[in-house]
Amino acid sequence: MSEQIFSDVPQAELLQWLARGSLKQNLLRAVRLWVWLRSLYGESQDHVLLENGFTLADWKNAFFSSTHPKGETIPQFHDPKCHCAKTTAEWLFNAKTGLNAEEWKHSLLSHVNIANLDEILQKRLFSVTRRSLQADLQILEELGWLEILDHKYHRVKNLPSRPITTKQSYNELHFLNQEDLAEIAQNLSQKIGGVRRFFCKLDYVVTAIDQVDNWHDELKKIWSKTPVPPIELIYNSARLGESVKCLVYPVCIYYVQRAVYLCAFGESPDRKTDWYNFRLDRIENITAIAWTNPAIPSILQQRYQQRNLPNPEEIEVQMPKALGFDFYLESRLMLLRFDREYHDRYIQDTSRHETFNLIGYQKAKNLIQSSVINPEQKAELLKVMANRSPKDAYYSLQYRHGDNNVIMRLRAWRPRVEILLPFDLRQRIAADVTKELWLYHSQSVNLDK
Repeated sequence: MSEQIFSDVPQAELLQWLARGSLKQNLLRAVRLWVWLRSLYGESQDHVLLENGFTLADWKNAFFSSTHPKGETIPQFHDPKCHCAKTTAEWLFNAKTGLNAEEWKHSLLSHVNIANLDEILQKRLFSVTRRSLQADLQILEELGWLEILDHKYHRVKNLPSRPITTKQSYNELHFLNQEDLAEIAQNLSQKIGGVRRFFCKLDYVVTAIDQVDNWHDELKKIWSKTPVPPIELIYNSARLGESVKCLVYPVCIYYVQRAVYLCAFGESPDRKTDWYNFRLDRIENITAIAWTNPAIPSILQQRYQQRNLPNPEEIEVQMPKALGFDFYLESRLMLLRFDREYHDRYIQDTSRHETFNLIGYQKAKNLIQSSVINPEQKAELLKVMANRSPKDAYYSLQYRHGDNNVIMRLRAWRPRVEILLPFDLRQRIAADVTKELWLYHSQSVNLDK
């Protein structure tokens, strides 16, 4: 008998592997196979007592209640304590698995589109015929989880390789909301043949490491309090060029584009927004304050009194709506043109943002017609379009106007990208290019002298 333990979390990668084909069509079977494996190799509370050499009838007797029907048909609901009565959701989301239903569904739907997922999850997982259970056993044997000897099934000594997500690794890595990166880390985080094969290099520009670590620890203590108190920040704002005091409610920490940020709600340094992303290394001081402090912004005090304090989910909802980490800034339409050769080599078949969509030349012209109010600007842009090739690649997207990370992304694409909309952003980039050209031109003139 195998002494190995099966503690894999039923994430999309494992279920896809168990589905052996379309996960959309075979989701219930994939989840049922996962339950099978818990019954055969799971921890003590999941493991069913079987001889190492069993039949389907032996497994059914050990797995189901004594009142479970013995016939060939789908068992009707007969005993709430019998395993055939449990819905798929009950198998997945409980204290044993530790899975959060909404997070799991979001992860699965990002992998495969299942319109009626909630309906499927309410189906009784083991409300199937004996023939279906026999087919399950055959699949497990084909996948290497069981061996057949003398017309009986035997557990294997070494569990087969598969996309592994244990409870521990899932809990450690689920914070990586870049799901493909989380999948790679889950699959390759352990050494293979004694050699580490996965490395993750982050661009991290912060040098005040000790100070950032101190703020991590301080925020962890603050978040451990009940209720979580608001805080007073002294923040060295690069945009304002001075240190300012902000009273905010700390919500969560993000690593984005080379630095770590505290997302907080209340007062922003320029007092223009309620939300703000504070770079941790620019925070000079953090002091917890009482909810009775009269200086707390009224909008924050109101949410506290309504028991509706800001939470990370609010941020996650806004991020897909427009490109940019400063999710609280105005969302605007952007229209881009890439020259065809560059697009086909470096932009095509890449994922930039949920709103980043390839459109046709005529649709790009229509967007200018419908989006630009100023008649002079509209005429100028349509004249530009008349001189651009319909064979080039045109993209529309929503972006956060004023987000510096968006500007840096556009600069990285120069000179292969042209900003068509909005007009004021086009002018800003044009001014940047003019200044840059002057720098290089003036240098060459000086060298000539």
